[in-house]
Amino acid sequence: MAAPSGGSCGRLWFALLAAVLPLVLGGAEEGSSTAEFDVRPGGMVHSFSRTLGDYTCTFTYAAQGGTNEQWQMSVGVSEDNLLFSCSVWRPQGKSYLFFTQFKAEVKGAKIEYAMAYSKAAVAGQSDIPLKEEEFEIAETTVAHKDGKFHSELSKLVIVAKTPHDEL
Repeated sequence: MAAPSGGSCGRLWFALLAAVLPLVLGGAEEGSSTAEFDVRPGGMVHSFSRTLGDYTCTFTYAAQGGTNEQWQMSVGVSEDNLLFSCSVWRPQGKSYLFFTQFKAEVKGAKIEYAMAYSKAAVAGQSDIPLKEEEFEIAETTVAHKDGKFHSELSKLVIVAKTPHDEL
């Protein structure tokens, strides 16, 4: 369920993300919301959630090392109400915490696209995605894979299709 690559299909995903991500990352428009939260080390499981209308995104994690880090979660709904998006990231680009687990779950929609990154883009640098074997995407969740995840996480992006009635 990660973004297909190449050809017209790749351009379609790019167009989809170009339409949705400004809603998510902007935070100022009526169809989106952004909140800051602390990612806390210590090995305990913590969760942070945001709800927008009928849709919810919950980020659950456990991390070790260092001190609290400031992270952000943005949720957005497209103008036509067909897509719900959720992004969780560290604005500084790289987390120095050692993640022992992570899971992002959406409620009210089904995941169409998701990607996890070990480093988020800052200062002209590009996002660095996790390897496909490090995480798994299900209908409503994105989560680490036990024994495969290398404990680096700085960003998650999810685009989910909302249920709607055809006319």
